[in-house]
Amino acid sequence: MRPALSRLALCLALLAAPAAAQQPPAAAPADGPTRRFTGADLFGLSVASDPQVSPDGRTIVYVRRSGDIMTDRMMSSLWLIDVASGRQTPFATAGSSPRWSPDGTRIAYVAGDGDQSQLFVRWLASGSSARVTSLPGDPSALAWSPDGTRLAYVATVAGEGMTLGKPPARPEGAKWAPGLEVIDRVTYRNDGAGYRKPGYAHLFVVAADGGAARQLTYGRFDDDGPLGWSPDGRRLLFAAIRAGDTEREVLNTDVQSVDVASGAVTALTTRQGPDANARFSPDGQRVAWIGFDDHRRGYEDAQLYVGGADGAAPRSLTGSLDRSVEDVQWARDGRSLYASYDDRGQRKLARVGTDGKLTVLAENLQGSGLDRPYTGGDFSVARDGTVAYTGGDAGAPADVWVLAGGKPRRLTQLNAVMTAAKTLAPVRKLSVTAPDGRAIDAWLATPPTRAAGQRVPLILEIHGGPHSAYGPTFASDVQLYAAAGYAVLWVNPRGSTSYGAEFANLIDKNYPSADYDDLMAAVDAAIADGTADQDELFVTGGSGGGVLTAWIVGKTHRFKAAATQKPVINWLSEALTMDNTTFTSRYWFSKLPWEDPMSYWVRSPLSLVGNVKTPTLVVVGSEDYRTPVSESEQYYAALQIAEVPTALVKVPGASHGGFTSRPSQSAAKAAAILAWFDRYRGHAATGAAAN
Repeated sequence: MRPALSRLALCLALLAAPAAAQQPPAAAPADGPTRRFTGADLFGLSVASDPQVSPDGRTIVYVRRSGDIMTDRMMSSLWLIDVASGRQTPFATAGSSPRWSPDGTRIAYVAGDGDQSQLFVRWLASGSSARVTSLPGDPSALAWSPDGTRLAYVATVAGEGMTLGKPPARPEGAKWAPGLEVIDRVTYRNDGAGYRKPGYAHLFVVAADGGAARQLTYGRFDDDGPLGWSPDGRRLLFAAIRAGDTEREVLNTDVQSVDVASGAVTALTTRQGPDANARFSPDGQRVAWIGFDDHRRGYEDAQLYVGGADGAAPRSLTGSLDRSVEDVQWARDGRSLYASYDDRGQRKLARVGTDGKLTVLAENLQGSGLDRPYTGGDFSVARDGTVAYTGGDAGAPADVWVLAGGKPRRLTQLNAVMTAAKTLAPVRKLSVTAPDGRAIDAWLATPPTRAAGQRVPLILEIHGGPHSAYGPTFASDVQLYAAAGYAVLWVNPRGSTSYGAEFANLIDKNYPSADYDDLMAAVDAAIADGTADQDELFVTGGSGGGVLTAWIVGKTHRFKAAATQKPVINWLSEALTMDNTTFTSRYWFSKLPWEDPMSYWVRSPLSLVGNVKTPTLVVVGSEDYRTPVSESEQYYAALQIAEVPTALVKVPGASHGGFTSRPSQSAAKAAAILAWFDRYRGHAATGAAAN
């Protein structure tokens, strides 16, 4: 890895020659600290996630992820918070997925042990921990039985792959090439995890004080959590595709119930569409879950359903909300549930009655991402209704908050020392009206050194998905760009989530399309606002944002330079090489690639390369299986052939989802983009519209 990183650093150094017209914020003396946010500051960031409140509501255990400069990773540790005083104490130097026992005396968690992660339990009274599993695979989806005697979890069971033929016998001591790899699964690789090894994920149960684990589910199916115990401890709920040709199903999980004693599995839902996240009501008479009817559109609102204990007579509690429910937990009284959902770029927490009445409890939930301002947030609920959640704003990564007595209260300030020493970019909402009159949400960050009324270069930062959403949350990329003297604009164009199904499906089977017009309207608004210099415009985005970046430079020449990150360039090739090869042709197009190739081509940025004049950087992770490396390499080759200024930056070892998971690579990626943009600051624009 080190030689690869060294080559990346060399490439960044070659890119980093600043433009003559560049005017960065004034720097501190060489031998003193700087108040500018820098790439090195990424190692100093901490972010909270997965806050779990104790059953009595008095204590919270949460995961704290912090940068480790020596290992170049975000390391996860576990911390306890006393809710009354806010006092923190360390719980485990490494770990994840903490879960309280029903009586609040123990915490189960996952931690590394050798080459694999294992399941541990800590007795709080004594402070002693014991490993309770010895597994070949990493445990996930931990769930305590109601009586606290058992733990259920999901783990992968290794299997035997297909073999074809038999090689000749190898002489003793001979050094031969590795054996053949035979692939026969429809989905044979996953982004992040890589090429799939033979085997399937199944449910297990183990005694909470250790011992042999018992496998509950079997078969050529992947079973998944979260897991939900029945109050009597006899059944477990989970999600899986166990009907039909499971290899070729995409979004069709059903809620499944397994009898813990016999292992008998019963499907509680059978419709076409995903059903998951199932939970028994406190009295065991009902089940709540999240799902939707699959109409093969690009987007559907995931709704909160409640049915009988066997899934019978399901009804949606959030059909009129027109927002997608992200998580759900029952209230102790069984008459309502707690649910989170995104609304206009902000994750909210609400209480939903079984009559459908919704009451918003908190509006500032924030996720654990660091590089870009995506929506997100975790929560848990105590028996007395105390809620722990991750929240915050654009000024810092997520902290732990508590909601008790109807009042939100911040319990941690994990980045207070860092933020006090830095002058961060202010963030404000920008009013945007699309050409068709629709209101579009956008946010604008400005350089900390910007004088009132001063026009500055603008970077348009476009989110991925395309069915996802940005919001007014902290983002290290935004802060790095602003510290370098750029204003940063991020937008939720049509197709974004958190604005209802109709808004999201305005690009169904038609992406990219009018979302381009929304983005251009936002840029025009930033110019009209007096912030953006219309002669100093730049554009970047990742994944779906990379698609739109490449689309934009094929449509207009108004941007001085662009950086397309992990894009799809050719929908024909992406549909056949992404990690879930049955998805694209099923949900984003009406026909298969060989049935209607032109519908794929006309929406591919590659089709517009002949119009491109904008210097365009291409950035991708070397192990990206979602928008495979070949997509970026196609675009780089096409730009080179077309004699458009370009360079290809590959992030060694990085997947699509883990593109910026290592702090040095996140900082280096942002530095490469800034260096590319700096090259073209002050240069004449290449023209107006391309077509």
